Amino acid sequence: MNDALSPPSSASARPPLQQGGDGAAAPLPAPLASRIIAVTSGKGGVGKTFVSANLAAALTRRGYRVLVLDADLGLANLDVVLNLHPKITLHDVFTGKAKLDDAVIEAPGGFSVVLAGSGMVEYSRLTPAVRSEFLNVIQTLAPRFDVVLLDTGAGISDVVLFSVSLASEVLIVATPEPTSLTDAYAAIKVLATQQKRQQVRLVINQAARPGDGRAITGQLQQVLDRFVTTDSGRPMRLVHMGDIPADLSVRDAVMRRQLLTLHMPGCPAALAIAQLASKVDATLLSTRNT
Repeated sequence: MNDALSPPSSASARPPLQQGGDGAAAPLPAPLASRIIAVTSGKGGVGKTFVSANLAAALTRRGYRVLVLDADLGLANLDVVLNLHPKITLHDVFTGKAKLDDAVIEAPGGFSVVLAGSGMVEYSRLTPAVRSEFLNVIQTLAPRFDVVLLDTGAGISDVVLFSVSLASEVLIVATPEPTSLTDAYAAIKVLATQQKRQQVRLVINQAARPGDGRAITGQLQQVLDRFVTTDSGRPMRLVHMGDIPADLSVRDAVMRRQLLTLHMPGCPAALAIAQLASKVDATLLSTRNT
C-alpha cells in the first residue's frame, strides 16, 4: 500500500453531521444517526450497489423497515440494479419539481428506495445547495425507517465523503484485487484522518476461497497500524463483516436486473448476504432500536 495518498482538503468533519444555522457542523440526534449506514468503496465496479440492494432485501426479510438512498448523485445505477423506472428522482426534488414523499418508491424485496437518476453533472460537486438539499432528505426520511442504507459513490470525492459523514457506521465493499484494496486503504485513511473515525467495517466481495476476507482484513489492519493513527492515538480498527464468494449466479442476477436474494436465495452468494444481514442486525441494529 502506498502511504503517499493524502486526503483531500474538502473532506467532511467528524460524523455524523448536519448543517447548523450559522453554517457550522452540528451532530445529528443520536437515535437518528444510529440507523444510518453508508455503503461505500474506494474503487468503482466492486459490487457496492449490488451489496446495498441485496442487504436491504435481507434486512427487510428480518423485519426491518429499510430505505436505500441513492447517494451516488453523479453516476447513479441503483435503478438499473433493481430494474426500476422512476418517474420522480432526487433531481426533481432538488429542483422543486416534486415532493420528497413522491420520490420514495417500493423496490422488489419490500424495502423503499429514493433514486438519484444518472448523469446529474450539476450534483457531482458538493455545493452549498447540494449539501442543504441532501441534508433535508436525510433528516426528513430517516426517522420513518429502522435503517437507512446510503449507497454512495466510489472514491474520496467531496460528495462521497459528505454522504459518508452523515452515517454512524461505514461498510466498505472491496474485492481481493490489488487495485481495489489499494483504493480501499486510501478511503479508510481519509475516514480516519478527516472524519476522525475510530473504525470501519469491511466486506470482501468476489472472494475466491473461504477465509480470504479475514486474511485481507488482517493485512489491511497491519498497514493501518503502521501508517494511520486516529485522534485517540489508536490505529483505525477494521471489522471484518463477511465475505461474498465469487458466484456465477451473481452475474446472472445482475444481467437479469434481479435481486439475488429473492430469485436465487440458496446460491452461495445469497447465503453470504443473509449472513451479512444477520451480523449487521446483531452488531448494529438490535441494540440500537428506538
